[in-house]
Amino acid sequence: MAAPTDLSTLGELKASDYHVRSVKDELRANLIEKLRADEDIFPGILGYGQTVIPQIENAILAKHDLILLGLRGQAKTRLIRMLPNLLDDYIPVIADTPLNEDPFSPVTKQGRELVDEHGDDTPIEWLPREARYGEKLATPDTTIADLIGDIDPIKAANKRLTYADEEVIHFGIIPRTNRGIFAINELPDLQPRIQVGLFNIMEEQDIQIRGFNVRFPLDVMMVFSANPEDYTSRGNLVTPLKDRIDSQIITHYPKTRETGMAITKQEAWTDRASDDGEVEVDVHVPHFFREIIEQIAFEARDSEYIDQTSGVSVRVTRAAVEALLSTAERRALLNGEDETAVRISDLMRVAPAITGKVELVYEGEQEGAQNVALSLIGQAVDAIFGHYFPDPDDKEDGRPQYRDILDWFADENSVDLEQEMSNDAYADTLTEIDGLADLVADYTKPDSDNERLVMMEFVLEALHQNSLVGKEIGDGTQHYDDIMGSMLSSFGDGGFDGDDFDDEDDLSRYR
Repeated sequence: MAAPTDLSTLGELKASDYHVRSVKDELRANLIEKLRADEDIFPGILGYGQTVIPQIENAILAKHDLILLGLRGQAKTRLIRMLPNLLDDYIPVIADTPLNEDPFSPVTKQGRELVDEHGDDTPIEWLPREARYGEKLATPDTTIADLIGDIDPIKAANKRLTYADEEVIHFGIIPRTNRGIFAINELPDLQPRIQVGLFNIMEEQDIQIRGFNVRFPLDVMMVFSANPEDYTSRGNLVTPLKDRIDSQIITHYPKTRETGMAITKQEAWTDRASDDGEVEVDVHVPHFFREIIEQIAFEARDSEYIDQTSGVSVRVTRAAVEALLSTAERRALLNGEDETAVRISDLMRVAPAITGKVELVYEGEQEGAQNVALSLIGQAVDAIFGHYFPDPDDKEDGRPQYRDILDWFADENSVDLEQEMSNDAYADTLTEIDGLADLVADYTKPDSDNERLVMMEFVLEALHQNSLVGKEIGDGTQHYDDIMGSMLSSFGDGGFDGDDFDDEDDLSRYR
């Protein structure tokens, strides 16, 4: 609803025939208008078009308070912070009053006295929508005074008021968001006695402070977020409060790799241009790398080493892409190169973007965070490799496509790919391997020489992931060699015979 913001007194507002709406009526009416116009209600929110967003819109149409339940990194807070976009641009309030008071119906002593004293000359001001949103992260030290309010003894002393006077009240953050939207993140972290203080706001739409025999009517939409485990299993939320929340909406992680890639592309910082528009290093990222990065998150969400009740945030993929780009960028800078492409070996340097963002179960702790991260990267490489090349694990077919490469390693050849090697050295090393360039040419159409070389390394890593090529990781180096030699070296001086293989199939692979 358009607001006549040039009006400055209560009398002018009356003459304009302006109608005040409750905040939930306002949200509902504006949502209806946007839906009819086919507007994007939540721009930038991907993957929720048929699941979460329709449920939020239904809750608003029903004039419900709501809670978003989901694991970390599922855009709960971002969704909540978009709700004020459905408010009117401006609403009129009595000037210089604490609770954004409706000029036609003041709720505090101060507001009532202003209207009684000035009548139609009561000054009003226009409150913008961004000032009508309040938010609090629930913490164990949050108090009723923070949220609702309390008596202010300093105000009482300075104004020489008794504690029976309404003016000694200092209102908390919720009443100060009157006629707006208030959000509490991580709701179960509030102590139960504080949760009880929300009962009247949720149902009767009023508050009472200390011993005052006065209830202050509030017009506020309450929105919450929580982790499902905290909300449903641990008993951290008192049942009467849960009962007062009208709509419970479950969020989720991206359901497809394509959706996840679109979110990561949107969120990750990949434009490395400086303020003057100059790019120090042009880093090319082949498409399959974006698939691998997203697959890492999917592998993590299925991993037995990771606590799935904590979730695997989409921040993992965002941070991983940024780390991947920075690794390639640093290498090019050290080599004095203006352009490069990210490499498979660069993926080993994204482990720090993973280890700090996942919670490991006991078995994962035993494996070690670094090993778990590298394992997830390897699994993702193997999963995406099959979209571009024949399955290296196809024993029935005999793996003829990879025979030249495997024979080259079987002839006691090996390669060392150093993290900081130049583009020329990288090319020289990979082109030594028989059959590798031909395989890439047969199954792919790289856009550049850099991408062709990266695809060649992709093949090496996939062969390692399928136990066809040996690999050792050193400080800044990846050494690929014959799998037989790698296994023999692992036995040291203890000797080796065919009994060290689990079955004849394993042994025949290396003959």
